[in-house]
Amino acid sequence: MTQLPRVMTLRDVVLFNITAIVGLRWLTTAGRIGPASLVLWVIAMVIFFLPSAMAVRELADIDPGEGGIYRWATRAFGPRHGFLAGWGYWVNNLVYYPSLLLTSGAIVAYVGGPGFVHLAENKWFIAAFSLGNLWIAVGLNLVGLRVGKWVQNLGAYGTWLPAAIFVLLALWSFATHGSATPFTAAALVPAHLDLPLLSLFATMTFAFAGLELAPTLGDEIRDPVATLRRGIVLSGIGVVVMYVLGTAAMLVALPAETVSVTNGMPQATATLVERLGAPWLAPAAALVALLLTLGNLGGVGAWIAGTARIPFVAGVDRVLPPAFGKVHPRWQTPYVALLVQGGVATVFVVAGLAGSTVHDAYLALVDTTIVLFFIPYLYLFAAYLRLRRERTPLGQAAGWAGLVAVLLSIGLAFVPAADVANPLAFEAKVVGGVVGFMGAGLVLLRRPKGVLQDAV
Repeated sequence: MTQLPRVMTLRDVVLFNITAIVGLRWLTTAGRIGPASLVLWVIAMVIFFLPSAMAVRELADIDPGEGGIYRWATRAFGPRHGFLAGWGYWVNNLVYYPSLLLTSGAIVAYVGGPGFVHLAENKWFIAAFSLGNLWIAVGLNLVGLRVGKWVQNLGAYGTWLPAAIFVLLALWSFATHGSATPFTAAALVPAHLDLPLLSLFATMTFAFAGLELAPTLGDEIRDPVATLRRGIVLSGIGVVVMYVLGTAAMLVALPAETVSVTNGMPQATATLVERLGAPWLAPAAALVALLLTLGNLGGVGAWIAGTARIPFVAGVDRVLPPAFGKVHPRWQTPYVALLVQGGVATVFVVAGLAGSTVHDAYLALVDTTIVLFFIPYLYLFAAYLRLRRERTPLGQAAGWAGLVAVLLSIGLAFVPAADVANPLAFEAKVVGGVVGFMGAGLVLLRRPKGVLQDAV
């Protein structure tokens, strides 16, 4: 394989993880559940996030090379399973980008103030903004990680800075005006356990996913084994803190039933500013919206950078056409894989908005992403159980807990949320997307056997 330049340091990996994993839009999903979401965050952390951290840390120690989950599944189960794991991981992001970009478009409408808020439901505005952001991220990653990593780094600051501002405003409001949502012992337990609630919990589990992304850049990280090991611990703490404190702040700002699924953070910030009645805080909602947009751009950049390495390595292995393994002669980047990724994602941004509201398009894209994303996670935990070097009871329990959490989340992702306007169309998009994408992967697997055998 052509050696790519090692430009990622520990700071870059920590910021990369925060950008890739933390989505402050998930605070609105959690906020809609009420105070019980705080307990659900802890459950998701125990049954999924901690096991995934153990699995990624072990597998990155065993094989820290470029390709991450593709390499690990190949090592554990052979090239065919490695291809399916890598394929699912790559294609899910073609759906993930549109959901992230749709959120950015809805949020950025708040930057212009109250007169522009209506643009959050304007499809033409959302489409133009989303495609512009997508190709900025693709372009900067084409130039190389030396430049592209700063998109991810700025995205991390665009994640924790608005979270910090939001939490501080909520604390001030709580101290002076109380909470919009009552926090009682009884409220910490879900009032009813139904499928829509469990579907939202699957989304919260998905919100913790992403520690395996940085290892896909293994050949571009300095001292990858030690750097990835420390990066997982440092970023993991930050991820948990931001989700739990951010959700508590959301509930202080708004009653659960009023939280907007696409632009809840600017909405809640504006409510807190109005409640506090301090004129000098008036720009806070616009500032938070601007930072969130920057954070989402960083998230798109991180996932484009990481997942483009899957088809790149597959192209080098000749599992995919060799063109995917080409490196740009000047920028030393997998430019073919990046351009293909950007082109296909463009199609899905447009398709995601076809025939639905922005709200329903967002929910359908999120649930399709969850299913496609967690199929490779089945390989991740199975590879961990097979390859781990120390056979301890804790490691065994972590691997099986992760597998169960993933299977549960896949099943629950097919359940439409209670406020979806057209459940049948929603189900058709989710099921059709999953079957179509994975079916395309199975078709590629029917290529001549020698191609895959030569890749071992």
